[in-house]
Amino acid sequence: MRLRTTGAAAAAALLATAALAGCNRGADTAGGRIGIDMPRTDTDFWNSYQQYLEKDLDHGGPAALPLSNSQNDIAKVVSNVQALTDQGAKAIVMAPQDTGAIAAELRRLEEKKIPVVSVDTRPDEGRVYMVVRADNRAYGEKSCEYLGRRLGGRGRVAELQGDLSSINGRDRSAAFASCMQRRFPKITVHELATDWKGEVASAKLQSLLAQHPDTDGVYLQAGGAFLKPVLALLEQKRLLKPAGTDGHITIVSNDGIPDELDAIRAGTIDATLSQPADLYAKYALYYARAGLQGKTFTPGPTGHGSTIVKIGNGLEDQLPAPLVTKDNVDDKKLWANQLEKKK
Repeated sequence: MRLRTTGAAAAAALLATAALAGCNRGADTAGGRIGIDMPRTDTDFWNSYQQYLEKDLDHGGPAALPLSNSQNDIAKVVSNVQALTDQGAKAIVMAPQDTGAIAAELRRLEEKKIPVVSVDTRPDEGRVYMVVRADNRAYGEKSCEYLGRRLGGRGRVAELQGDLSSINGRDRSAAFASCMQRRFPKITVHELATDWKGEVASAKLQSLLAQHPDTDGVYLQAGGAFLKPVLALLEQKRLLKPAGTDGHITIVSNDGIPDELDAIRAGTIDATLSQPADLYAKYALYYARAGLQGKTFTPGPTGHGSTIVKIGNGLEDQLPAPLVTKDNVDDKKLWANQLEKKK
């Protein structure tokens, strides 16, 4: 069984992290400590990201203060980050889910000359030292291309969008819509905004299926939030049929969590884009340490298979996010196949 960090376990992990940090965990503190805010711990993706962060910190990573958790609340992001800087953080790692509302805090951090690494999300305004993120437009395009091909260019698709106040939700939605209009104009797409909430995704999909029982494709913009409620709904409606059988609803997801890979193996979903939780953690800490040391970077290819691009308010390291299907679901290079297992 793969390790999960949810509920009480997540709280215990945070307490353990605090205890370790209190014991001067990590490398030397000459350049200052790093403050890290977790955006949430209610999805398997973010729990996995936290697991990788803690592992990296415990094995010689940079010195860090105890992790904070903003619980998908932008006001808590601001208060948590201010608390971290008050405690002496000289670099900040955050993942603001509302990318438009963090600008004032980023300006405050810039005034204090505190480098900021934004993970998974690109703030709309406000200076950042580096964004560590996969190409989210590629998520939408690859998901569109996969669904379009599998449906033969015809059909009806439910798109369970993320939070459209987030650059990730906007990028995935815009790219998916553009690709569908350009390449598969005979596929009808129903855009269902969910605010990254699984219960909203399930309720809206249920309503759509009642109106359009001929829906034969679903795009989940966040498998960590949507996979379980969506599969539970389809099973309840007796619509969860294995891939390759009559009546199967083609599903492509985004995240690459272990449950998605298991669902691909079982034939209940068809594909996912593997969002690199391991690399997010690794390079968030790498760039935070680099910021403490005053290093600078320029656009272009990196030595770790990605590309740094110039954005309006800084730089972004666009990490690779491969498409996972039944053909490569057991690839040991996928981060979800590398998670530690319980004994």
